[in-house]
Amino acid sequence: MTKSDSNGASHSKRSFDTGEIIMRQGDAGDCAYIIEEGTVEILIEKPDGRVQHVGTRGPGALIGEMAIVDSAPRTATVRALKPCKMLEITMEDFTSRLTGTDPVMQMIMQVILTRYRDTLTRADILHDSDSFPPPEMLEQDLAEKADVVESIKIANEFQTALENGELSLHYQPIIDLTRGNVVGFEALMRWIHPEKGFISPGVFIPIAEKNGLIVQASRWALGESCRALRRIEARVGADREMYMSVNFSSTDFASENFIDHLYNIISESDVLPTQVRLEITERLLIQQPDNAKAMLQMCKDAGMGIAIDDFGTGYSSLSYLYYFPIDTLKVDQSFVRAMQRDEKSLELVKSIVGLGKNMKMSIIAEGVETVEEARLLQDMGCDKVQGYYFAKPMPEKDVIEFLRNYQPIKLRA
Repeated sequence: MTKSDSNGASHSKRSFDTGEIIMRQGDAGDCAYIIEEGTVEILIEKPDGRVQHVGTRGPGALIGEMAIVDSAPRTATVRALKPCKMLEITMEDFTSRLTGTDPVMQMIMQVILTRYRDTLTRADILHDSDSFPPPEMLEQDLAEKADVVESIKIANEFQTALENGELSLHYQPIIDLTRGNVVGFEALMRWIHPEKGFISPGVFIPIAEKNGLIVQASRWALGESCRALRRIEARVGADREMYMSVNFSSTDFASENFIDHLYNIISESDVLPTQVRLEITERLLIQQPDNAKAMLQMCKDAGMGIAIDDFGTGYSSLSYLYYFPIDTLKVDQSFVRAMQRDEKSLELVKSIVGLGKNMKMSIIAEGVETVEEARLLQDMGCDKVQGYYFAKPMPEKDVIEFLRNYQPIKLRA
């Protein structure tokens, strides 16, 4: 089974029977494998024709990795001692990930890995068991610490989820504190795995960002949420009155033709650009400031809104609030939930609200769960809120029912 992600990287799960050759010494290699199940043995054929057993590898071990660093032939033969299941890492996958890193990191990784191949070839350290721990022990330790196997499995399954329609969106209403009405929604991605059930976005989103799958997922989320907004407005008798807020990562902004895809999706979904809000993190602004500024300005010029998500939890520099075309600050829910029992959190929320108002920005407080929190935020001058006190994230059909029955909330008599 082979799949491709949005960067063109290939992901496969391969099976090998007992005695089957997985890779052969001298052959060209274009992939590496992580052993998910089973055991393999590594054999090296000497110039005199003798075949030497080097060692074995089991679940969690990486084999064939040097072939994806350069174009040199395989340095050993690997044979299955037991039935094996492998997760494949292609050269294209490795290259795309390496290309996305810092240039200095690219150079260091390439030099280290190439020298590693050269060292193994010339010094033959694999046989020096007195000086080095068994390589399978080292590799197993690395795999366990990095949780590599589980991450790759989730990435592969997330790709399948995208292809099979396992992902869905829930929409959390955003409430205007002055009038009490619903002004928009935040689109939140949900994944119900056919076997594992609900998988938290906190688990799959970071993995999707690292391997580039988030680009495909974000484009799907934008298109689906914009179309949903049109359907929702049509069902409740609204017309261009509400907006949809969608999260984007630094990986999205670094993807090829990001702005063109954004414009095309909005145009095809028949929403106005003014009905779209891009939610970004502070990390994006720090990692690629010039690129982010240029693209955000184009979005702003087209009429879209720009919101900083979880404000106060990251770098929170006043300079980037001035430098970037930001019009909305979202106060992180951790501060909102703590502000009634923690004076520092209360003062921080007051400061963020005051800062936003002074800079003519809109303020949205997340995670509002009680009427007391809502009243306190209203007294501070906060513009909008979202949270379980008003409404939880809901699928589209429930949003329509919610809006049909919704009465503007009055926080005070």
